[in-house]
Amino acid sequence: LGKKQSTHTHQPSTKQNKSFNKQRQTMPGGKGKSGGKGGKRAAKAPKSAGKKAAGKDGKRRRRRTESWSIYIFKVLKQVHSETGISTKAMQIMNSFINDIFDRLATEAASLSRINKTKTLTSREIQTAVRLLLPGELAKHAMSEGMKAVSKFSS
Repeated sequence: LGKKQSTHTHQPSTKQNKSFNKQRQTMPGGKGKSGGKGGKRAAKAPKSAGKKAAGKDGKRRRRRTESWSIYIFKVLKQVHSETGISTKAMQIMNSFINDIFDRLATEAASLSRINKTKTLTSREIQTAVRLLLPGELAKHAMSEGMKAVSKFSS
């Protein structure tokens, strides 16, 4: 009486337990026997995008993070070849492009829903640009978009 009962319902036999421990010792990437009661532990997921993930041959590599920075930099060099950009400014530009992209995609999707089509075409994107961007900026965006589509088509 007075003894606490274990909430663990299934205990493997000692033969199974030894076999399990042998497997744990020979598993790649493991550090030998695990502490505790011999139960399996779930692997921890990476906490942030900056952490390194295991690659081939045991080498560690950085996790990919999507960014518009290379394209921003290319355009900057086309416009002002001698000008650089700071990391903070690049982050701001990246956020700006993500925001505009999201707004245009949302507007184009709602336009395709109104027209009862399931396909986003250049027409929906063009209309979304006209609706979202102000005056002269919309005109420049339209001409650049038309140029890109014609270059892609030919």
